[in-house]
Amino acid sequence: MIQMDMLLHICCAPCAVYPLSRLRAAGFPVQGFFYNPNIHPFLEYRKRLETVREFAGRVSLPLHVRDDYDLDGFLVRAAGKGAGRCEHCYRMRLAVAASEAKLGGFTLLSTTLLYSKYQKHDLIRGVGEEMCRDQGIELYYEDFRAGWKQGIIESKAMGLYRQQYCGCIYSERERYER
Repeated sequence: MIQMDMLLHICCAPCAVYPLSRLRAAGFPVQGFFYNPNIHPFLEYRKRLETVREFAGRVSLPLHVRDDYDLDGFLVRAAGKGAGRCEHCYRMRLAVAASEAKLGGFTLLSTTLLYSKYQKHDLIRGVGEEMCRDQGIELYYEDFRAGWKQGIIESKAMGLYRQQYCGCIYSERERYER
């Protein structure tokens, strides 16, 4: 069997719990990658990054971090796009993740965005496949939503910080407008 190393783009620690356990159970050598310049406000970004670092340490996950808080870049891509803003956000993050995977010699990329029942799953898959194809690597697709409840239970048991919105300024507004 050919060993295929995987880089797992991580949006936040709670969303990584279930996908990481599935990937490890399937025998993939996995390393994590944090790059999420969409997260707002800055203190929320820092809190999520620190929680990912804490989680990675606790589960012995090698972690690559691109600590690049490019809120301006995100806003330039997303502002005025309405519901289409998510695609620009996925493209921004998955393009960088695919490039990081290629530079690191990984053959596969996956993302914890595929875990959330609140994300645009088919769009993530399509954008991920495109970004990976551009780098000459493969997107590992799995519908991690099947473990939604399990991931919540385990992340709570671990005492991980659990945010209440996807991360961007728009999702923060939508969360609190309700």
